[in-house]
Amino acid sequence: MGYPRLRIRTAIVYLSILSFFLLQNCSAQTVNTHLIQDEIETVTVEKLAYYLYYPQAYEVNENESFPLLLFLHGGGEAGGTLSEVKSNGPPKLIAEGKQFPYLILAPQNPHKRKWWNTQAIMQLLDTVVKTNRVDPKRIYLTGLSRGGSAAWELAVQYPDKFAAMAVVCGMTPVPYASWLDKDMPIWVFHGEDDASIPVSESDEMVKKLKAMGRNVTYTRYKGVGHNAWEKAYANEELYEWFVQYERKQ
Repeated sequence: MGYPRLRIRTAIVYLSILSFFLLQNCSAQTVNTHLIQDEIETVTVEKLAYYLYYPQAYEVNENESFPLLLFLHGGGEAGGTLSEVKSNGPPKLIAEGKQFPYLILAPQNPHKRKWWNTQAIMQLLDTVVKTNRVDPKRIYLTGLSRGGSAAWELAVQYPDKFAAMAVVCGMTPVPYASWLDKDMPIWVFHGEDDASIPVSESDEMVKKLKAMGRNVTYTRYKGVGHNAWEKAYANEELYEWFVQYERKQ
């Protein structure tokens, strides 16, 4: 008398298991039917205002090509009027009357709270180089704070573009060191008391670069906070240091 009941119970268990797997399979099929493959071509438009400085010799020596220094400002000058770019760095020195022996390109980041659009910067740089007498082997790069971080990024993304780079209180992931052009000289500046971007950001990157045998110079300012750019860009040796170098290819 007990056997039929046992068979019924066993059949119920089997049906339950079968129903479970059928439901799982249906569920997977339902999910998969919502997984589609497609693509879209995106277009990002960036409007960059900029200053472009010409050395006095540019108009005199009409057959000569000149070096160019690309300068990227910090977050304090982003998103405002273009004149704010003259608050620091080479643009400030130019406004005060300093003469440079090469062109200086100083764009403005139009976004107060966003990082630099490095692709837009490169489009601007390539246009300026193409439409002016710029020696493509002598293009230099520098930036401070947020612009210093962008300088690291540009050098990583475009390793064949710059002949030398100077970064002031910037930051970047240390593993990016291996992506930089091994022959590009680098000069790093940072204040030891920087509360915005800790000096350890530069310490670690410089340590990594030196361990890799790279040509890197490090100036670490004692008693200086985030405004290390005041000392760095007042250093005349920096501008003489740039013009020592040119790309070999």
